[in-house]
Amino acid sequence: MSNKPVRTRGSGLRTLDHLGVAAVAVVGVIVAFAALHFVVGFLWELVKVVVVVGVVGGVFWALSRRRRRS
Repeated sequence: MSNKPVRTRGSGLRTLDHLGVAAVAVVGVIVAFAALHFVVGFLWELVKVVVVVGVVGGVFWALSRRRRRS
């Protein structure tokens, strides 16, 4: 038997693979943040429209009710 070290072939990720995974993760986080920002912004706009329509409707209702009494 010889005492030479046996070189085993590693099956792990190489440096380039690590960089690729990191790049995909960064892009994924940016896309997720942009999508979340869009969804939250869209919902906030809907809430504002509902509030404005409610206020305008309330004003019209109050004015029409006032005219009927006069």
